[in-house]
Amino acid sequence: MAVISGTVRAHSETRLAIIASRWNPRIVDVLIEGARRALIDHGVAEQAIDLVRVPGAWEIPVAAARLAAAGQHGAILALGCVVRGDTRHYEHVADGCAEGLMRVAIEFRVPVLNGVLAVELHADAEARAGGKLGNKGEEIALAALEMIDLWRNL
Repeated sequence: MAVISGTVRAHSETRLAIIASRWNPRIVDVLIEGARRALIDHGVAEQAIDLVRVPGAWEIPVAAARLAAAGQHGAILALGCVVRGDTRHYEHVADGCAEGLMRVAIEFRVPVLNGVLAVELHADAEARAGGKLGNKGEEIALAALEMIDLWRNL
């Protein structure tokens, strides 16, 4: 049986895009830095990383679709943070964002990594943004590099 996979490595000619929400900046800025640092530490030139800022998580899939349609990026990393409140707004935003990102990935056949935290409490987000559970920005950056390499191998 043939096994096709990717490895976590940079390809010098590949650009990556990080789309990040400005909402919950204390969390999202840590996710951005984790992703940026992981990419650079694995050989991606800082000039090959584009950071796109959007108002909130709801706007991330639209920006991802625009970038994917342009075809300039090997992968798109989505970063944001949605915290449950007293209304159903949380579910609409978190679910809509995740579904939108998957649609972009499938429609445009580009890896789109979902690093939009959907948490109950700010403490849950802090644990995933450099806290005891690591940094989800870093995790999706590594997954993006692996997926770019996999795309080349498929």
